[in-house]
Amino acid sequence: MFSVQQVTKRYGSFAALDALSVEFATGTVTALLGSSGAGKSTLLRLLLGLEWPDEGQVLIDGRALTYAQRLVVRRGIGYVIQEGGLFPHLTGGANLALLPRHLGWPKRRIESRSRELAELMQLPVDVLTRYPRELSGGQRQRLAVMRALMTDPPALLLDEPLGALDPLVRFELQQALRELFRTLHKTVVLVTHDLTEACFLASRVLLMHGGRIRQDGGPGDLYERPADEFVRRFVAAQRGVVGERSEAP
Repeated sequence: MFSVQQVTKRYGSFAALDALSVEFATGTVTALLGSSGAGKSTLLRLLLGLEWPDEGQVLIDGRALTYAQRLVVRRGIGYVIQEGGLFPHLTGGANLALLPRHLGWPKRRIESRSRELAELMQLPVDVLTRYPRELSGGQRQRLAVMRALMTDPPALLLDEPLGALDPLVRFELQQALRELFRTLHKTVVLVTHDLTEACFLASRVLLMHGGRIRQDGGPGDLYERPADEFVRRFVAAQRGVVGERSEAP
């Protein structure tokens, strides 16, 4: 569905992406993994047309994304930013209704779709009448995913959707998202710092560093067939953190 061809994106003298080429096939779930500054979120925003490459191009379904098309493209892709990005002055239902109303959906259709997604995300229907401040962190994140899915887009882009949650809530949402991906069969690209989370949610993991992809493969490849010394050190560091946590009193 998405194709990135020799894309470079700079911020001043810093190259967030460096002549990057990668494809994301329709119906696949891919995790973008790496430490801060690796280029993960920049790549996600380029797919959505929120950022524009200095060199190279982004293709969607074989067609080059143009600057004039960017708003239309955004409406056709579900996007969840860090910490959800819900509007605090709107109820859950009103947050979900923003894009459908813009597209001219009737009220009954919006309400029906909202209830359908609440059931899918295992949320009580009353979250639709409550404000974000009245919801738990996990409920807010589920609502943010629902908002991204309201118009049933073919692709879903998630930028660290679980980063600010406590461990138990995060684990429950990881399980919910994995089941959601299996059920909906959408093209999913998600950003995470967490190796375990990437391997749990995605069938393909791209480990990024310095604006480039250092390894591209299945979850087991990172552990069993690391591409270079950086990959080995990254995996070892993540394992070390998990080990320290498991040994803590």
